[in-house]
Amino acid sequence: MDIQFLEKQLKAVSDVNRLTLLSCLKSGETCVCDLVDVIGISQPAVSQQLKKLEEAGIVTARKVGTWKHYRIVEQQSPVIQAIIDQLPN
Repeated sequence: MDIQFLEKQLKAVSDVNRLTLLSCLKSGETCVCDLVDVIGISQPAVSQQLKKLEEAGIVTARKVGTWKHYRIVEQQSPVIQAIIDQLPN
């Protein structure tokens, strides 16, 4: 694994808001609109946090109408998978 890519992933999961979003996504694909109430920050801020996770290859998105639906990428590095596994559902 590329060490710089791992660094990018670790930086992505070093934020409490992004960890909370990952915890929510453990149950499956979720619309960004549903994550706003859970995390308690604005929709643009939630989208920005999810974009960082997406750029790090941790989540993926698909557009449905005007909204994006996010899910955790199935194949993760062992380090990132261990972090995700420790998050509450």
